[in-house]
Amino acid sequence: MTRPPSPVMRRTVAGLTLSAAALVGIVLHEGYTDRAVIPVKGDVPTIGFGTTTGVKLGDTTTPPKALARALTDVQQFEGALKQCVTVPLAQHEYDALVSFSYNVGSHAFCRSTLVRKLNAEDYAGACAELLRWRFFRGNDCALPTNARLCGGLATRREAEYRQCIGEAS
Repeated sequence: MTRPPSPVMRRTVAGLTLSAAALVGIVLHEGYTDRAVIPVKGDVPTIGFGTTTGVKLGDTTTPPKALARALTDVQQFEGALKQCVTVPLAQHEYDALVSFSYNVGSHAFCRSTLVRKLNAEDYAGACAELLRWRFFRGNDCALPTNARLCGGLATRREAEYRQCIGEAS
């Protein structure tokens, strides 16, 4: 006999922290660079695993320093999420949303329709909003013609969406 799926266990966001698996997912999505680069034309300087704050071209880092900085950055994004999300979340939802916020920034995250839907307890609708954030400079990153420019963004959003709805581990 097959068991019915267990209900989603949600907890207050104040009691959640990013899982180790989610941190690994973030750094894999971000990729690593040992020197500050402009990842795509018109973007801001980035170093390590996607760190942008205080980064100038010419800066360098090492993998241990970059990982330590990514952990510090994650804590800032977790703090912002905890300030603007007022409903309880499951761990998989929290992990997906921290990854998303890490990528788009706290300000954009907190002002998003995703957060409005989430705080209205429209969990499915909030997760679906992740798929709408697949554009870069007006280009739909999900289109094969934009794969070189920004295909990784569409891949990341799909992974965050699957995680948010509980399909990814």
